Amino acid sequence: MSRLFHDLAAPGVQKLQPYLPGKPIEELERELGITSSIKLASNENPLGASEKALQAIQQCYKNVNYYPDGSAFSLSQRLAEKYQLAPACFTFGNGSNDVLELIARAFLTAEHSAVYSQYAFAVYPIVVQAIGARANVAPAYDAEHESMPLGHDADALIECIDESTRLVFIANPNNPTGTWMDTNTIDAMLDRVPSNVIVVLDLAYLEYMDDELKPDIKALIETHENLIITCTFSKVYALAGLRIGYGISHPDIADLLNRVRQPFNTNLIAQAAALAALDDEDHIQQSVKLNNAGKVFLQHELAGLGLACLPSMGNFLTVNMGQNAMPVYDALLKQGVIVRPLANYQMPDYLRITVGTPEQNSRLVESLSGVVA
Repeated sequence: MSRLFHDLAAPGVQKLQPYLPGKPIEELERELGITSSIKLASNENPLGASEKALQAIQQCYKNVNYYPDGSAFSLSQRLAEKYQLAPACFTFGNGSNDVLELIARAFLTAEHSAVYSQYAFAVYPIVVQAIGARANVAPAYDAEHESMPLGHDADALIECIDESTRLVFIANPNNPTGTWMDTNTIDAMLDRVPSNVIVVLDLAYLEYMDDELKPDIKALIETHENLIITCTFSKVYALAGLRIGYGISHPDIADLLNRVRQPFNTNLIAQAAALAALDDEDHIQQSVKLNNAGKVFLQHELAGLGLACLPSMGNFLTVNMGQNAMPVYDALLKQGVIVRPLANYQMPDYLRITVGTPEQNSRLVESLSGVVA
């Protein structure tokens, strides 16, 4: 890169490393000249999108010459009904990633700091650094913690808040570890955060959590005015390719976020598919059932290979390979199996594996057994 252009960039951008997505199937097959690969790298729903969502796409695609509804009126009305909150509480984004960036742009400057945990979702440091704000990284629990190894430590997060802090990011469950905090811990932590600090509770994997661990979103929003909850249609709703997510907050916060939101940032097809997906409860239940069964199978089979998994409430398992995981990752690629290495999270011995279909899970285990045996 020309040094001239590098020096012209904002200071935070100059040092920024871009987000590393999971390797696409097409790229792997093109590089190795293979076919029939499987991707268990990006925590996508292997069941695919709801039939209702696909039908909605078919019904609206002929209208793509029109701009979408910039306010996503119908979707905000439906979500207001779902959560029993006012439509003014919702902010929509091009995936929940977009909402996370809107939050950083609205509330951070180079004079401020944001708090997040060690091993937290990679987008948090990206949006904080891009603004030029300071990151206060809270130590996670260590790998030997009895119940939540590498998980968020609520006390450590609170201790990292200082006078410059504007945002605290909490992923529950966390990606890439799969670890979580229970509702009592979250409630107690929210009570300890100063009212002039905004807490961002990222619930991208909410639907995969056990029922007793799912927070009461309505109660949280009505009790804590300094809370933003982010959700996505990319995971259990299986609309990752359409990029649509949303934030839930006090209307005053939503108003500020919508001031920096780009017009038409969620497209017409995504809005229609999301609206239909919300009404397909059978698809959600089938997706969760498939995930739970697949997770149990993988945990058992991986334990048989001598591999330990972190506890997970997501649709993935994070596996300690007991060695540098990159040779294992590369060996799996040659067999047409794509998983996710985690060296960029400072977790070089771990691979993150999405729970797939029964056939995909069996193939993963078979391929892995030939590598680690």
